[in-house]
Amino acid sequence: MQSYEIRKRFLDFFEKRGHALIPSAPLVPENDPSVLFNTAGMQPLVPYLLGKEHPQGKRLANYQKCVRTGDIEEIGDNTHLTFFEMLGNWSLGDYFKKEAITWSYELLTSKTEGFGLDVSRLYVTVFEGNNDAPRDEEAKDIWLSLGIPEHRIYFMPAKSNWWSAGDNGPCGPDSEMFYDVTLEGLGDLSHEEFMQADESQRVVEIWNDVFMQYLKKDGVVVSELEHKNIDTGSGFERLVMVLQQKSSVFDTDIFAPIFSVIDTHKTTQSAKSERVVADHIRASAFLIGDGVVPSNTDQGYVLRRLLRRAIRHSDSLGCPRESIVDVAQAVIKNYKDVYENLLDKKDKIISCITEEESKFRKTLLEGNKKLEKLLKEKIISGEDAFQLFASYGFPFELTLEIAREKGAAVEEDAFYQELEKHQELSRTASAGKFKGGLADADNPQVLKYHTATHLLHQALRDVLGSHVTQKGSNITPERLRFDFTHDKKMTDEEKAKVEAIVNEKIKAQLPMQSVVLPKEEAEKTGALHFFGDKYGDDVSVYFIGDSLETAYSKEFCGGPHVENTKDLGIFSIKKEEASSAGVRRIKAVLS
Repeated sequence: MQSYEIRKRFLDFFEKRGHALIPSAPLVPENDPSVLFNTAGMQPLVPYLLGKEHPQGKRLANYQKCVRTGDIEEIGDNTHLTFFEMLGNWSLGDYFKKEAITWSYELLTSKTEGFGLDVSRLYVTVFEGNNDAPRDEEAKDIWLSLGIPEHRIYFMPAKSNWWSAGDNGPCGPDSEMFYDVTLEGLGDLSHEEFMQADESQRVVEIWNDVFMQYLKKDGVVVSELEHKNIDTGSGFERLVMVLQQKSSVFDTDIFAPIFSVIDTHKTTQSAKSERVVADHIRASAFLIGDGVVPSNTDQGYVLRRLLRRAIRHSDSLGCPRESIVDVAQAVIKNYKDVYENLLDKKDKIISCITEEESKFRKTLLEGNKKLEKLLKEKIISGEDAFQLFASYGFPFELTLEIAREKGAAVEEDAFYQELEKHQELSRTASAGKFKGGLADADNPQVLKYHTATHLLHQALRDVLGSHVTQKGSNITPERLRFDFTHDKKMTDEEKAKVEAIVNEKIKAQLPMQSVVLPKEEAEKTGALHFFGDKYGDDVSVYFIGDSLETAYSKEFCGGPHVENTKDLGIFSIKKEEASSAGVRRIKAVLS
């Protein structure tokens, strides 16, 4: 079964069971400032998992683009990827455990509607219980009723079979499905043997059902949720690997055309380097397609890091300069029918990769000379590591990687101290720390800053022109940060005008309202939307004003917001600076 067939069979299965098919959200979250990227299929659905009504109903299914870089050093093994897709289906207060588990089983094993997997190779885990919640006997009984033998159902601790958004919010147990990918077949396994098989990747997790069943407050489960949700997911590439009977995600038809291009350029053999190049360039093409550009902060830093690692591994394979552009071309061609924006942004993707490679090579020569001298001492100070980053364009992770290869040590803590002192990089990006999307959604200050970004966006367009479009935002309870397209530094007069407009709208006590409209009708209202061109048939439009027709600001948005601008306080711009080429950044506070 080819990957395109697997994707279609999944969507058809859940559409037949009453699920609305929704498009993938962009990789950069539109309305979740707590993370750099969408790292799971559920992330774009945060407002709806918290109780907001989804325009397309209570049953949803899709495939979602995701990026994670926390385990970037493991890229090259059989299962880890930086960019990946998640297949998922959701129930928003509709069906619960019985339907979710039954459909998961049917999808995986049915030879007519599903993937026809061998039931004798299937293993299941369920939650063993703790002080927060009891042992999940209900899930176990459902699996038994479907014919899974009891000795293939393993009770596991919260570390592996409990989902939580943090100390506050929805949480609950989950049930995971694993598949035996060995040639000979493992047969029945004891609990300990199953754990060892998982560790050695002889069994691979292929599906996960999360039961959002409880409410947590201040780290303690206090009650069951009034409306229970289902969040299920499967890593698409892993599922394809299993269905195509391969031992690695890189051995499937997803990567075949990408490796074909690498093979035409390489002069030496290294399976790990080939996999790193394929993975990183695929991820980079998708990031650029969703509006990310290389920089020294946040999403741009992750992209720069991926491209520079890919260049280094491409060089180690003996590939000629700029050959990674050909790899990117293969990625675009491979996905053009699934993600049309890749083809639309093809020129941007190619030019961005070409430019970044040129920049990197100019600094690489000098940086390498500097690094070679430092490596002779067998230890690199934090100050020297920072100089390599700031002056020579060396990502800190690249310094770590090269030092590790040469048997040298790096003073990591001292590097981060230098970093914070110079305020040149978000440590969140470099450390790959991605907080769960539900964690701060109910913080009043976050809601205020989210609403303020709408006012700021429109005020910037009023003062600077309609070319201003949002390129990203990050919100904490202390401040907002807003990135936008503009090719020069704002004058003091322009900043003062923007501040005055925002405070005028706050003083006017305008209501924040929302309406659900068909996408085409929503676009006709003039509502702004800049994060990719894939939306569902119906969208939420948030507008600030008494009516949609007379509203000051209107944007496609998932919320949440304050009810009235009077709740915001006084808006002040604290800093305006360059973020990347053609993109400016504003940091502002409410007091």
